[in-house]
Amino acid sequence: MSSDTVSSETPTGETFEESNSRDDAESVLATAKRQLERAAAHLDIDPNTIERLRHPAQVHQVTVPLRRDDGSVEMFTGYRAQHNGVRGPYKGGLRYHPEVTAEESVGLAMLMTWKCAVMDLPFGGAKGGVVVDPKSLSTEETERLTRRFAQELRSVVGPNHDIPAPDLGTDAQTMAWFMDAYSMQEGETTPGVVTGKPPLIGGSHGREEAPGRSVALVTREACEYYEIDLGSATVAVQGFGSVGATAAKLLDEWGATIVAVSDVNGAAYDESGLDVQSIPSHDVEPEAVTKSAPETIPNGELLTLDVDVLIPAAVGNVLTEANASEVGAELIVEGANGPTTSDADETFVERGIPVIPDVLANAGGVTVSYFEWLQDINRRAWSLERVNRELEAEMMAAWTDVRAVFDDRDVTWREAAYVVALSRLADAHRFRGHWP
Repeated sequence: MSSDTVSSETPTGETFEESNSRDDAESVLATAKRQLERAAAHLDIDPNTIERLRHPAQVHQVTVPLRRDDGSVEMFTGYRAQHNGVRGPYKGGLRYHPEVTAEESVGLAMLMTWKCAVMDLPFGGAKGGVVVDPKSLSTEETERLTRRFAQELRSVVGPNHDIPAPDLGTDAQTMAWFMDAYSMQEGETTPGVVTGKPPLIGGSHGREEAPGRSVALVTREACEYYEIDLGSATVAVQGFGSVGATAAKLLDEWGATIVAVSDVNGAAYDESGLDVQSIPSHDVEPEAVTKSAPETIPNGELLTLDVDVLIPAAVGNVLTEANASEVGAELIVEGANGPTTSDADETFVERGIPVIPDVLANAGGVTVSYFEWLQDINRRAWSLERVNRELEAEMMAAWTDVRAVFDDRDVTWREAAYVVALSRLADAHRFRGHWP
């Protein structure tokens, strides 16, 4: 799976069963609004701008008929929420999941707005999906559903209006079908209508690895900031999908000791360091993590190990009021979207444990999606080396901006990131004015 998530624009290696089992401490929409209010408290911004940002620009609901393999027709509901386009086209993932709702789509779209603004990308936030269990569909049914969904959304998406991407339950093939359906209706190949496609039809090299790469880059910078020697640092990574595996392997290359990694089956642990380079990601071989382990421990125990850095890169709301007081890490870098509840955040502030937020750390996904969009509209592909070089430059610029706010104000890293985002959004609204 690959995502523009908050959300991702981020792949996390989350399995369908994991996403169904999590206990959401608060709704995504409530989280997005809470972060907006907290950031606004640190800035002198027109209250009318804040009020505008509390609401989506548009929420589209469509009915998607699907002819099943047995010849019957079943109706599904789809959504596309477009939050704020003041800085550019809407951007965000499309997910196939039985719990997709209009409210969730709005909340995730808001969080995408903040993420794009933190990274200073010329996009606003969007999100959407179809209320369906993707495991209940054959490959042929998934293709037919995707093509019809693309047709239903045709009037509200486009390379200069709203650019979807993969998310939970969708992937590069889904985006290829979506792009082809849109292009057939437009009468011309339009690769820029989506990102996260296979490179052979306009996708970008390095897109799958981008969120994990950005997590590793931000971890490196955060360790330097807190004078943690990366060459001797111990790291635990929850989630060994594309985000966690990429981050763990890069940090291992840079000298860190990865003592624990996990997937839905459990955690591999070795206090002297795991050979993570030899462990396939969960996406490639679902049982590989526990099979490779000299010792296994429960997933929850991984979160409380005495390590220098903890990277929760699996699912949301795993660091909660119940376990925050037991976390043994000196530094937390969020690889997943929303792994830390607000109660846990407060505990970490009290304990003096810094948390680098997902909106910055895993923003490599949406950043390389931006690169893909640039390649598509310019009809010029970039090499993997250029993608990685440009990604590092963008991540370092964003890190510098957030660090400056963190150093200058009495705020957490999360609040600093949202202050950066809100400042840019407020300035854009001020310059563009109010219509009518």
